[in-house]
Amino acid sequence: QVQLVESGGGLVQPGGSLRLSCVGSGTIYSSNTMGWYRQSPGKGRDLVARNRSGRDPEYGDSVNGRFAIYRDNAKQTEYLQMNGLKYEDTGVYYCHCRRDGKDYWGSGTLVTVSS
Repeated sequence: QVQLVESGGGLVQPGGSLRLSCVGSGTIYSSNTMGWYRQSPGKGRDLVARNRSGRDPEYGDSVNGRFAIYRDNAKQTEYLQMNGLKYEDTGVYYCHCRRDGKDYWGSGTLVTVSS
């Protein structure tokens, strides 16, 4: 079993920055896919960024160049550095892990971009 706990969300002004963290409990291997998804008001859950073993990080078109995903394997923690935040980045951000063919999700952390 894997449990994921996100933190770091909050209220930020347009153009600001936030760093989200996702701490995993249970065994998470460096080869396991981990990533972040966002659910904005009235929309579905969309990919923001993910790390897959042996590949370059992948980003959603709307965040490419502004967000960066990285992992600290020793701490089993996945980070999402978000810069240049825009109103449309508002939403609940969910951490995701895929291990042994199963998908695991955190409960989400809310990011609100507002002036």
